Amino acid sequence: MSQKNETLSLFLAAVITIGLIFGGLWFFMERWVQISGTVSKPSANDGNTSNPINQFFGKCNVPNLPEGTFNYGGSTTWAPIRKDADSILQSLCPQFILRYTQPPSDKPGSGTGIRMLIDNQLAFSQSSRSVKAEENAEARQKEFSLKEIPVGIDGIAIAVNHNLNIPGLTVAQLKDIYTGKITNWQEVGGTNVPITAYSRSKEAGGTVEFFVENVLNKEDFGVNVSYIGTTTEALRKVGASPGGIYYASAPEIVPQCMIKSLPLGRTNSRFVPPYQEPFVASSECPSKRNQLNIQAFRSGDYAITRNLFVIVKQNGQTDQQAGEAYANWLLTPQGQELIKKAGFVRIK
Repeated sequence: MSQKNETLSLFLAAVITIGLIFGGLWFFMERWVQISGTVSKPSANDGNTSNPINQFFGKCNVPNLPEGTFNYGGSTTWAPIRKDADSILQSLCPQFILRYTQPPSDKPGSGTGIRMLIDNQLAFSQSSRSVKAEENAEARQKEFSLKEIPVGIDGIAIAVNHNLNIPGLTVAQLKDIYTGKITNWQEVGGTNVPITAYSRSKEAGGTVEFFVENVLNKEDFGVNVSYIGTTTEALRKVGASPGGIYYASAPEIVPQCMIKSLPLGRTNSRFVPPYQEPFVASSECPSKRNQLNIQAFRSGDYAITRNLFVIVKQNGQTDQQAGEAYANWLLTPQGQELIKKAGFVRIK
């Protein structure tokens, strides 16, 4: 009898155990379905909130933003802004379609962008220099004018070889180097090393035009200047040449590991670096990189700064509406933060 009771007890224990196991499995499966459904099935009222960009920047709330496809182009300096800010604007406002348009024959740049704007090939353009008087005169002949809207601040930084040991250059010395009057680093306090000056061609874009107008005072480059196609190529050459020097937009130079950027001054009594001090040596790069001297750029203490402009065609038509709405969005707190993220200095 005791053996039968023991067998029955074991049987009941097994049944209870199996029931508990299946009950637990059923409970966890139900909970998993509920959790999965919560994650994978957004509410019909969610709208755009499922997009991380919309969650951070909000919905498309750009005033007077027209619908349609708008060609734009211009400055190569603007490339980081196009990569970040323009793509986010497209995500927020898919009805406002931006189409970056290369020039049909010339190289892209501020000047070619303004030319294409005058020729009605673009709705608006991006520029790293101001509109010239003769460009506005051409636009007026076609019964509109060009308006420049500043949206960011940039500086021209000077790249030299890491082994060059001078405290800095004045703007006048920089001019004399690029016009061929100074040809050896010994003439500006360095060692006896010939200077190899690199530049992109005059047709390359707004940075070169700005440099010729504001640093060279419209004088021609000297015969000592070697012309290269891209900033990447120039920085490689400067990194490999003890006497090399090159200029470009500060975000393209200051963080680089293969060269160092040089402080500039209006006089030789005060040189202001384009980077935040203390200087990060090449031995610490790329784990640490030099950062832009934002305060000096914004205050104008740094000797060569410029604005970044949206160039708008003032013709009272949709093109003007598109250009002004685009510029106004870049001047919002979100747009200014994206200008900063692209490596430039906020104007607001």
